[in-house]
Amino acid sequence: MLIDTHAHLDYPDFSGDLDDVIRRAGEAGVTRIITIGTGIESSRRAVALAEKYPSVHAVVGIHPTNVQDEVEDFLPELRVLAEHPKVAAIGETGLDYHHLPSGELQTSAAMAALQADVPQDAEAAVMDGAYKSAQAEAFRVQLDLAVALDLNVVIHQRDAWDDTLELLKSYDGRVRGVFHCFGNRPDQAMEVIALGHLVSFTGIVTFKNATLVRETAVTVPEDCFMVETDCPYLAPVPHRGQRCEPAHTRLVAEQIAQIRGVSLEVIARQTTATAEKFFRLAAY
Repeated sequence: MLIDTHAHLDYPDFSGDLDDVIRRAGEAGVTRIITIGTGIESSRRAVALAEKYPSVHAVVGIHPTNVQDEVEDFLPELRVLAEHPKVAAIGETGLDYHHLPSGELQTSAAMAALQADVPQDAEAAVMDGAYKSAQAEAFRVQLDLAVALDLNVVIHQRDAWDDTLELLKSYDGRVRGVFHCFGNRPDQAMEVIALGHLVSFTGIVTFKNATLVRETAVTVPEDCFMVETDCPYLAPVPHRGQRCEPAHTRLVAEQIAQIRGVSLEVIARQTTATAEKFFRLAAY
């Protein structure tokens, strides 16, 4: 019995065969799926799926790279969604500096041509600062909502490690998070675990060149990690390059079981118990 703790079932990739996707998950022993919102509309769809399918729960939030596409005051709508009985957490939220506006500025000749009066470096710094500030403010708003509703948070972090931890530290003891799709070093995993948070592993753990992820998956304590797919992305071997789906959670768990030297049943029991506690799901 496994739980896919991070899926995007509302994405169009699943619009044609979602019933079959959920059936295959059950056949693979993935008895529950957490579907994650990435914006207000996505979160609405996630809640609707949780209402339709008994095995599905929703997480609602604004992905950091989508912050500037949302209305400025998204909180009232997000709060209504978060109060739904099948909503298990807030997210995914966090910080993502992987594609900063300055990168687009540097590659856009049209934009560069407009910099007659303002040095490009100065404009890039302003653009990047505004982008990061908007993400940080949205992250705080969602953390505050999680505190108010006594929910945990699903955290997206990419190329923003120090800023993410710094912001989270002001919420010590008030909210817990899971760093989903964790790909950082073992010492960084232990750093967030020491702060009371969790990590979660995807199909990346099966990739040939993912030595660091496997090292981290071996290192973390048994009650401090969960498994996920992040589907439709990151399909594990032997499905790499294809659409990922919740049934592939089993392959993630099998790989972790192998490298930790335990049975699949042990990993399933441990990660399910951790997920049930974190998302406050009733035990099966």
